Amino acid sequence: MAKLKSRYVCQACGSAQSRWQGQCPDCAEWNTLVQEASNVTVFSAKHDLQGGGRAVELVGLDAAVALPERVPSGIAEFDRAVGGGLVPGSAMLLAGDPGIGKSTLLLQAAASIARSGRGAVYISGEEAVDQVRLRALRLGAAGAPVRLASVTSVRDILTTLGEGSAPALLVIDSIQTMHSDLIEGAPGTVSQVRASAQELIRFAKDRGTALILVGHVTKDGSIAGPRVLEHMVDAVLNFEGERSHQYRILRAVKNRFGGTDEIGVFAMEGAGLNEVPNPSALFLTKRDDPVSGTAIFPALEGTRPVLIEIQALTMRLASGATPRRSVVGWDGGRLAMLLAVLEARCGVSFATTEVYLNVAGGYRLQDPAADLAVAAALVSALSERPVPAEAVVLGEVALSGEVRPVAHTPLRLKEAAKLGFEEAWVPGGVEPSAGIRTARFGQLRQLVERILGR
Repeated sequence: MAKLKSRYVCQACGSAQSRWQGQCPDCAEWNTLVQEASNVTVFSAKHDLQGGGRAVELVGLDAAVALPERVPSGIAEFDRAVGGGLVPGSAMLLAGDPGIGKSTLLLQAAASIARSGRGAVYISGEEAVDQVRLRALRLGAAGAPVRLASVTSVRDILTTLGEGSAPALLVIDSIQTMHSDLIEGAPGTVSQVRASAQELIRFAKDRGTALILVGHVTKDGSIAGPRVLEHMVDAVLNFEGERSHQYRILRAVKNRFGGTDEIGVFAMEGAGLNEVPNPSALFLTKRDDPVSGTAIFPALEGTRPVLIEIQALTMRLASGATPRRSVVGWDGGRLAMLLAVLEARCGVSFATTEVYLNVAGGYRLQDPAADLAVAAALVSALSERPVPAEAVVLGEVALSGEVRPVAHTPLRLKEAAKLGFEEAWVPGGVEPSAGIRTARFGQLRQLVERILGR
């Protein structure tokens, strides 16, 4: 006996509940359950899994496989982030904060591909065609043969693209505005986002079109909609940066056709996004005299070293006041751990001192190799003794106060030497590097003594 059931689907996490509740029991978000008609038929009898299907061919792992063909976008930083170019038949999800430059980047990429003789289609569900044309005029891409449309119906999009040859690139801006008439629900709901993405991805794989879906983000920075959307696509890209800062970073957090350790760096200017081939020059402050509370750290993004300036400021408080700990661009928990190690292992107390830590240029550090540079900036700020301006600092700090080696140290030091730095403060055991002298520290207290001049 078959019967139809209705369900309530959370618009934040996609979980389904049998009845409405004020709070989703899975993600704890409030007022996110929306009633949807279920087209799932429930049977009382079990399926007979031994018949009715078809046998599939099983193959071995040793079969010869050709590397996927790449279509260059014409933007080197974009190609670097996605692994060397767009793969025909692949689907990518690009997410980022509102106004960060997602539409600008994709319009520039579509214009570049269209100029190369390959077809490019840009579908906007949020803006009218004239608005997209005005942006293209500002970007200097008005003459590119990009085909535009402002439509939200997936059926209309696929019917239009089914006529003639398939484009090399299809941009959907954004997937949360698309609507499929195969199921009920308003655009942006979990079921609509999932169904619309599935139809578009099937078209891309059948016709060999590179598909890029623009995704919205929630207030906590995660991609809006069902998490299954991230599993359906081949690559997930995050466009990061502060709107108050000029620079943007394109980072791959998932990529079935390449690595997830490369980034693309852009500068937002009046004429659009410009590539930044040497990011180290952006994140370093040019000064004549050394300043206390700063340290230069050679970060590593994939195969690209990037020199970052870490800034620290300390301020003594009257006894009894509670000191603040403010961090921008680094992990606050790791800062608390480092302050504890400095006090317990090195005798440097920040108990009555406010601490402000900032990574210059809006960059966000996640590399544990930055521990030693942060410690150097903190001790320098507290003692008002600057770290030498010609030195870079790198190393991971353990809870015991030991300074541990980090990966790819020669590559980091080579970049520092190329930019004119003469000295590197590194963990003990690191081999000397050509073009730059090294000062080795096996324990954190040795670094403290070096800065304090003991």
